[in-house]
Amino acid sequence: MKKRLLAFFLTLMVILGVLAGCGTTNQDQKADKSSQGPKQEQTAFPVTIKDGLGENVTIKHKPKRIVSIIPSNTEIAFDLGLGKQIVGVSDFDNYPKAALKKTKIGGQKMNVEKIISLKPDLVLAHASSANSSRDGIKQLREAGIPVLIVNDAESFNQVYQSIQMIGKATGTSHKADQIISDMKAKVASIKEKANKVPKDKEKKVYIEISPAPDIYTAGQGTFMNEMLNLIHAKNIAADKKGWVKLSDESIVKENPDVILATYDQKSAVKNLLKRSGWGNVAAVKNKQVYSVNSDLVNRPGPRLVDGLEQMAQVIYPDAFKK
Repeated sequence: MKKRLLAFFLTLMVILGVLAGCGTTNQDQKADKSSQGPKQEQTAFPVTIKDGLGENVTIKHKPKRIVSIIPSNTEIAFDLGLGKQIVGVSDFDNYPKAALKKTKIGGQKMNVEKIISLKPDLVLAHASSANSSRDGIKQLREAGIPVLIVNDAESFNQVYQSIQMIGKATGTSHKADQIISDMKAKVASIKEKANKVPKDKEKKVYIEISPAPDIYTAGQGTFMNEMLNLIHAKNIAADKKGWVKLSDESIVKENPDVILATYDQKSAVKNLLKRSGWGNVAAVKNKQVYSVNSDLVNRPGPRLVDGLEQMAQVIYPDAFKK
């Protein structure tokens, strides 16, 4: 009887062990899947992309060595997790810090020979400089290097297109979708807070992008104008287009409630508060003059949402208290 009971218990333990093992295996598999992070890219190459000039560009293989010739493309590429693949950037690249350590390939005029020596399998160019760089781009393509001309974005939606384009070209479309989704969520959150600002409390804003004697501001078709619209602030130059030159008299007449300067962060505010003839301007009188980071409000990349938030916080501090 004892032998039979012992055999029975041994058999039961084996069965329970097998069942437990199966249960653990299923749990482990679920844990493994949840710890794998974002879905792995399944982009198949070659890919053909309509670039910022409307031309089809074919990229045969997933790029392993990338050169970016404009800061906005560099910021997007780093945000896509392509820091290791980037081997060259423009002289103007200043973000992220890792970009400062990359090989420089020129400023307004790219150094074609330098780019070719880096042996890239993708060059990220930009529609804003496509005409001035036409000969250089032609040389790169003749050397067998794919050149993707990214669209010249002038709105948040067009920035999303730029991110999608670079994501598709580099096999990081899933990450691009994540970045866009995060940006849209943050914009929506900022808009929600701005919607709570009473209509009679909405402020008139003047943005100065260069000081006297040649005073320029941002009108329609600029990120800064779109940002002011998103947070229910009135741009004093909203009836004008692009980068607009204004006179002292016209700005004083508009009497803005808030002044934002996008240049010389160390002294712009101090100089604006002391500017001759501006003493009765509401923004100066109430010391509502602020400095904002030009790169955050004018560079077409993922950090635009940070610029939008910075603007909102200084224009409507009560609505955007942290």
